[in-house]
Amino acid sequence: MNEFRLDLLSYISSHPHLDRVPNGLHAVVPASKDFPPGVVYILKNLHNEVNIDSQNRLHPFYMVYLDMDGKVICNHLEPKKMLDDLRLLCKGFAIPNGVLCSRFNSETNDGKKMDPYSALLEKTIASIIDIKETSDIDSLFKEGPTTALRGQYAGLDDFELICFFVVR
Repeated sequence: MNEFRLDLLSYISSHPHLDRVPNGLHAVVPASKDFPPGVVYILKNLHNEVNIDSQNRLHPFYMVYLDMDGKVICNHLEPKKMLDDLRLLCKGFAIPNGVLCSRFNSETNDGKKMDPYSALLEKTIASIIDIKETSDIDSLFKEGPTTALRGQYAGLDDFELICFFVVR
């Protein structure tokens, strides 16, 4: 993970105005045999106390990759894999892919018809909640303190959409 931190620090130093970039930005990247069509969501948890069990190494940030049917390809507990995948998906692209962006804009009426992506966002958050609940139940049957009933997610209102990558 240190290599990503170094890359990020380098990027921030060469792009000092990132703090002014609005949330909710997206990019459209090409799918491949290793990266099927879907969406990678980057979310921020608005409640710091929820990561009590410390499973998510990027807390309060969550990255989840779903296919277009809502099946999780990479969950938020695999940050290294997700960062590696994002690096490969975006490598070599300094400017947006005009063809992919045009298709996406046509499909979404220039971002006005985002229903499929909103539904996938809800499934993303549901997948995070499901993993948390499973972990809480497992903690009841292990030696030591339990994480059950501590720091619960309620749903969409617990997260802020930072950005997303549409894989097409």
